[in-house]
Amino acid sequence: MPAHRSPGSPGRTGIIRWRRTATAALATTGLAAAALAIAPTSADSAERLSDVADEVAWQVRAVDVPGQGRAALEAPGDATPEAQAVLAEAAAKQRENALLVSDPSAIQAEIERQAAESRAAERAADRSAERAALEAEAEAEAEAEAEAAEVDAKPAAEPAPTAEPAAEPEPEPAPAPEPAAPVYPDNLDGWIREALDIMAQHGIPGTYEGLHRNIMRESSGDPNAINLWDINAINGTPSIGLLQVIQPTFDAYHVPGTPYDLYDPVANIVAAANYAWDRYGSIDNVNGPY
Repeated sequence: MPAHRSPGSPGRTGIIRWRRTATAALATTGLAAAALAIAPTSADSAERLSDVADEVAWQVRAVDVPGQGRAALEAPGDATPEAQAVLAEAAAKQRENALLVSDPSAIQAEIERQAAESRAAERAADRSAERAALEAEAEAEAEAEAEAAEVDAKPAAEPAPTAEPAAEPEPEPAPAPEPAAPVYPDNLDGWIREALDIMAQHGIPGTYEGLHRNIMRESSGDPNAINLWDINAINGTPSIGLLQVIQPTFDAYHVPGTPYDLYDPVANIVAAANYAWDRYGSIDNVNGPY
């Protein structure tokens, strides 16, 4: 069974009718024409004026539309809260639009305000993008500096030890040149000196003085002197040379490196000194016939 509805209640049909009336009134308002009649300062301003006029048109109250009565937008006392809210909003918009119509410069001011807000928003977006770019650049620089600091903090790799060059072998010392063979004069002094050098090589003692003294006593320095009257001569082995050496003694005490010749002055001296070393300890100890 359908619910009972009191005769004085407008019901759902009445609310719909009020909405339609308000919408029709707002759509046909003459305020749109009034707003568009204001000359725009630019093409952009003309577009904004059109938008504002459209907004004014659908918001105006139905009472301002020719042929519509004030009661058309007044809700009955028992109207639902939804209907009351719709009509209250329409009334507020009507008052705002009435101010715009009475003062056409307000429309231009509204347009300029919206344009200023748009420009401010664009500038804010640009600043935000610029700030983000600067922050990204600063972050990249900080990362690069951190990486550079980390590289600098790492100890430098020690260079590989260089192999020391091999020491060059020291050149072998050149062999000492052999001493030049001494040159002795072919006289008594030279013969004695040469004999002394040979005696030193074989360790035979004797001095220049001891040799010279005995030579002068035995032969007066004549390498060819010969004794033909003493006992040795009688026995067939005469004394010969500077120190009057007989052949058997020369044969027994001859020193290698000297000529094997009893008449050779150097060979004669060295053999006699060798014999005196064996018999008397040194030629220096002989002071008479030996």
